[in-house]
Amino acid sequence: LPSLYRIFRESRKTLLVADDVFAVPLVMDMKNFKDYSYEFCGLAFLGEKPENGEVGGMSVVAGADDLIDYCKSASLDEVIVAVADTQSKEMKHVLETLAEMGLTIHYRIPVPELSGASQKALTQFGRFYTITYANRFVPVGQLAMKRLLDLVGALVGCVFLGILTVIVGPMIKLESPGPIFFAQKRVGRNGRIFKMYKFRSMYADAEERKKELMAQNEMNGLMFKMENDPRITKVGAFLRKTSLDEFPQFINILKGDMSLVGTRPPTLDEFAQYSPYHKKRLSFRPGLTGMWQVSGRSDITDFEEIVKLDVEYIDNWSFWLDIKILLKTFLEVFTQKGAR
Repeated sequence: LPSLYRIFRESRKTLLVADDVFAVPLVMDMKNFKDYSYEFCGLAFLGEKPENGEVGGMSVVAGADDLIDYCKSASLDEVIVAVADTQSKEMKHVLETLAEMGLTIHYRIPVPELSGASQKALTQFGRFYTITYANRFVPVGQLAMKRLLDLVGALVGCVFLGILTVIVGPMIKLESPGPIFFAQKRVGRNGRIFKMYKFRSMYADAEERKKELMAQNEMNGLMFKMENDPRITKVGAFLRKTSLDEFPQFINILKGDMSLVGTRPPTLDEFAQYSPYHKKRLSFRPGLTGMWQVSGRSDITDFEEIVKLDVEYIDNWSFWLDIKILLKTFLEVFTQKGAR
């Protein structure tokens, strides 16, 4: 049943965080937890590291010292924290940092049982009641509409992709040897790794030559951009100017790796340099277009400004904001403004 669920809906990758007092009961409860939307990735144990690397049969993936580093680099959506009340002050800084990353946090709080009032407006995991913190709580209906829009848009886009491949494919191969499509590992929602597809617009050895050109990077921060990049072919320059090189990403949207609207996914080497604050821009599924692309993407040369726009998009997201960004994108593509 869990496997069947995950075929149709992406699970929430969740880390358990607990001390000596609550680690075993939390692990036992989660093993019997019947909500298949959760995938438990391991335990961050705040006590003395066990010799066999397990607590209650669950792998210990981090301790108190490296919890933040683990969460920064791991593929995670949510954390469940259960610690003794005496540790709540010490945990404040940790929780602030996790929240800064865009993770949803479920924090155990002591709740008295009252025989005359059995209803509680709290999140419950087994016997544990938690107060839940998140960037914001988005209505499920709006998320369903976003995914439906993605599927419809991706199916239409894939039809055009098929036609483009027949026309553009031979042109790409005639100018330079190599594949028609370019696949590159990118970091998606909350650290998930996926292969992003594009029409190849550069010479086949472009990735190797990137190191030589880093000194000419026009971006301030963790992103590479160069206007007159010598690795770009003539056909590639045309594809980029018209944004046709992006069409293979409709396959990524169909697969669920990306959305029509979101934040642009970083490369692995860019992601490795992220601070906790930067990771928040990955708390949404990456998009074919987004807030910073329609805010003059050719003019923005500061990565921190891109992060600011991405976070603004996440904090203010609605289905209608996506529609507005899509309309602006179409206008910019047809006027050849912004894409360079």
